[in-house]
Amino acid sequence: MSTSSKERVRKHRAKLRKQGMKPMTIWVPDVSSEEFAREAHRQSLLIATSPADEEEQAWVDDASVWADE
Repeated sequence: MSTSSKERVRKHRAKLRKQGMKPMTIWVPDVSSEEFAREAHRQSLLIATSPADEEEQAWVDDASVWADE
């Protein structure tokens, strides 16, 4: 007799709880929405036209280098 998906999920969650885990919901922006695309474009234009662009990009580049490189 096969186990229902609901029962498999229940068992899986019980196993995770035994391991000290707990469920959590995370809400993130919908990157496929037009609103997100407009806002990303707006922010990228602000960055691209920033008078401090070169200095800020240099900081990002420096911060992006790993110690072992």
